[in-house]
Amino acid sequence: MTSVAIFVDTQNVYYTVREAYGKHFDYRRFWAKATANREVLVARCYAIDKGDARQREFQNILRSIGFEVRLKPFIQRMDGSAKGDWDVGITLDAIEFAAKADVVVLVSGDGDFDLLAQKIREVHGKRVEVYGVAQLTAASLRNAASQFIPIESDLLFG
Repeated sequence: MTSVAIFVDTQNVYYTVREAYGKHFDYRRFWAKATANREVLVARCYAIDKGDARQREFQNILRSIGFEVRLKPFIQRMDGSAKGDWDVGITLDAIEFAAKADVVVLVSGDGDFDLLAQKIREVHGKRVEVYGVAQLTAASLRNAASQFIPIESDLLFG
C-alpha cells in the first residue's frame, strides 16, 4: 500500500478558500480524497492559536477526522502587525517524513514551499501532491509539485 504524509497550512487554506469562493475547505472530503487506498503515516494541520472557543471546536473536528493539530501562539507586534506562520515547522516535518512516505501531500498555495517540493522530489525521489486554490497558488509551487490538485467545489462547503 502507498504511504502518505499530509501537511496542511491551515491559515493559508482558510484565507485563500474564503477569498476565492467565500466558502470553507471541507477537511473530511479532502481526507477521503488524499488518503484513499493509502496508509497514513502522519497528517498534520498547522495553525495559530488565538484561544477562542470556535477555534478550539474547529481543532477538535480536525482531530476527530484524523489530523494532529500543531499550534503556535498568535503574536501581536508593537507596530500592530501579527506573526504566526508555520513555514519552517511544516518544512522540517515534511523533510523528516519524506524519507519514510511514498507521497507527500502539501495543502498550501504559498510559493515559499516550492523549494521544499523540489527538494523532496529530487533528493528523496518522492511524489509531491500540492492542493491549493488555483488562482491563489504560486506558479512556482504548482510547477515544483509532481501533481497540483486545485481546491474546487468538490472540496468546499458552506
